[in-house]
Amino acid sequence: MVEFEVWAEKYRPKLLKNVINQTHVTERLEAFVKEKNIPHCLFAGSAGTGKTTCGLAMAHDLYGEQWRANVLETNASDERGIDVIRHKIKDFSRMKSIGNVPYKLVILDEADALTRDAQQALRRTMENFTRTTRFILICNYSSKIIDPIQSRCSIFRFRSLSEKDQEKFIDRIVKEEKLKISSDGIKALITLAEGDLRRVANLLQASSSLKKNITEDVVYEAASRAKPKDVEDMLKSIMKGDFKDARKKLHDMLLIQGLAAEDIIKEIHQQIYNLNIPEEDKIKLVDKTGEYDFRISEGGSGLIQLESLLAQFLLFSKKK
Repeated sequence: MVEFEVWAEKYRPKLLKNVINQTHVTERLEAFVKEKNIPHCLFAGSAGTGKTTCGLAMAHDLYGEQWRANVLETNASDERGIDVIRHKIKDFSRMKSIGNVPYKLVILDEADALTRDAQQALRRTMENFTRTTRFILICNYSSKIIDPIQSRCSIFRFRSLSEKDQEKFIDRIVKEEKLKISSDGIKALITLAEGDLRRVANLLQASSSLKKNITEDVVYEAASRAKPKDVEDMLKSIMKGDFKDARKKLHDMLLIQGLAAEDIIKEIHQQIYNLNIPEEDKIKLVDKTGEYDFRISEGGSGLIQLESLLAQFLLFSKKK
């Protein structure tokens, strides 16, 4: 049996020079690698923008074939307590590196999930073992990292990736895997991924398992997300005063397509801005949508809350 390979890992760049559109970060990191003098680093930015990839690419560039022996990669969201810092990371940090580079690397992913006590212990470990180990802390929110750690690190902020960058990544996978994808399929991938390349790769792989010719419908089916056209038609019906037709379309999405209420309300929020109504009216509808999204997140019935939201839209259109 052939082992299933996740495309997000398969197409992860192995070298810093191949990381997609983070040159403001990679140029500085390449200079550090060239000098073989890497400081403690803090990588911050939204998900799927290349933070972990940059850390692993540094390891490849720095150690070559011996990178696995010199790198400890751990995820703080799984191991977030103080014992992990005191034992696992401390034991690794006190040992000398293998090869020409005089220190090893600890790549600590999702470091913002560490408890404050664990971060204090990490601060001491970073101080005591600087000669033998350098740390790369990766997080989405740098504000959750305590100041003593931030002051010991060079901070790198990763930008969100543009649509053009995501299209290049999609084209690369499509060519390698010999797939066909339509322009609306590419647009759907980019819309659903929200700048996260990991999600782009995983969605593309899920879509390819359904059909080799990937279209917008295939992408939304693979993602189990509401199609923009379906939600757009539902909102047009309700704004025209046809509650029965809008309710039928809602039931089709919830009960027949099996979509989650949270996903439908997210798409409703997006489609409000495309309605042909004044801007102040859009603001009022967004406010109502936010209220019902909160109700659903607090445990309210998705069907009842969405029908109630449609009723609010209908009452609003009647007033106008």
